[in-house]
Amino acid sequence: MEISDTLLIDPVHRSIAHNLYWNDKVELSLDCFICERTGRTTTLQRGAERAVCTADEEHGEHYSAVQITAFDHTQGPQSLSLRALIDFWWAPFHDAKRDRRAMAPSAIPWVRLHLGSYCPEAEQAGQNSVQTNLVRPAGLFCEHCERTLAVSAEAPRIHLLT
Repeated sequence: MEISDTLLIDPVHRSIAHNLYWNDKVELSLDCFICERTGRTTTLQRGAERAVCTADEEHGEHYSAVQITAFDHTQGPQSLSLRALIDFWWAPFHDAKRDRRAMAPSAIPWVRLHLGSYCPEAEQAGQNSVQTNLVRPAGLFCEHCERTLAVSAEAPRIHLLT
């Protein structure tokens, strides 16, 4: 699976650099064959050999056979782009709690991409995220000085590679 996104950096506040960057964390909604639940939020960290499935209260968090295999980011004068490749293993199962069959990875999952920044006014680090289900255009703001950092004009793009 390939995930890509481009944010538009706000040129008005570009002179007050917040050093916006893509964080190494990605969250996806995937069917998990380990806890046999559909639509689980799975947290991936670049460099980790496996991801963490949030599961449910009965099963608790557990490792899952998902990993980031490539993570490439670029920054232009007015944009910040990310491309990540996700590799995962899938097996068929039936979600007894929701009474539905897990689907092979053919549907486009929900995704959340994380960003970090540094506020020069507050001299503190900050966090932001963009996800597929936001109403666009969506602004990203500094949590300390409330300046606009970037705009998410389009949802992150997800391509299933077969």
